[in-house]
Amino acid sequence: MATRPPNPLGPIVSTNAAQHPSRATRMVGRHVTLVGLTASHADGLYPHISGPENAYLWDYLYDDPFDDLAVFRANLEVKEASQDPTFYAVLLNNQVGVADDDDDTKKIVGMVSYLRIDPKHKSVEVGNIMYTPQLQRTPAATETMYLMARHAFEDLGYRRYEWKCNALNAPSRRAAPRLGFTFEGVFRKHLIVKGRNRDTAWYSMLDDEWPNAKQAFEAWLDPSNFDSEGKQKKKLEEFRQ
Repeated sequence: MATRPPNPLGPIVSTNAAQHPSRATRMVGRHVTLVGLTASHADGLYPHISGPENAYLWDYLYDDPFDDLAVFRANLEVKEASQDPTFYAVLLNNQVGVADDDDDTKKIVGMVSYLRIDPKHKSVEVGNIMYTPQLQRTPAATETMYLMARHAFEDLGYRRYEWKCNALNAPSRRAAPRLGFTFEGVFRKHLIVKGRNRDTAWYSMLDDEWPNAKQAFEAWLDPSNFDSEGKQKKKLEEFRQ
């Protein structure tokens, strides 16, 4: 009788769990500092994300636009207490690269989170990204994503870092490959959000891809990559080639 060949199996990997993100963590960069989101950030953030002119910011998020500061503050209280997602405030640094603890609410320009946190399988997603117009398309915005990825891979020990978005969200779908994520496909009729169908585009970055992505981030963010008017000399993608 012929011997049945063995089934192919994946490589053996460490079963040590990754760490759960902590709101107590402070991620410090040249342009921004990320701190645990609290309800006290509502006053500083609300003027930049409210009103008809900013309603578009909420189109692809789970929350609807907020028309009342008290309601927004209550929403941040819920986010502050959440463990999954774990939310962070994005604070602009002052001229010496430090976010002043006593002035956090005046410097807040966005919020981000880790979600779908799975320490056992070492997989985590970055999402719930709210960038104010002041933060969008700036080196500070890119640095925010660099800090989140670096912390996930180097400090927390994750091996898979995910990015997901509404398949109709063109800016998010452009951002993912620019940042170094690989497109994995679309989950059709994945969710119902605000009464509408959502097909979800999936992207990922892996721990063995992080070193190349990291060097690209750091080279792009280096002041030498920008001219006297603050314009980039090389695109982020070019540093990964």
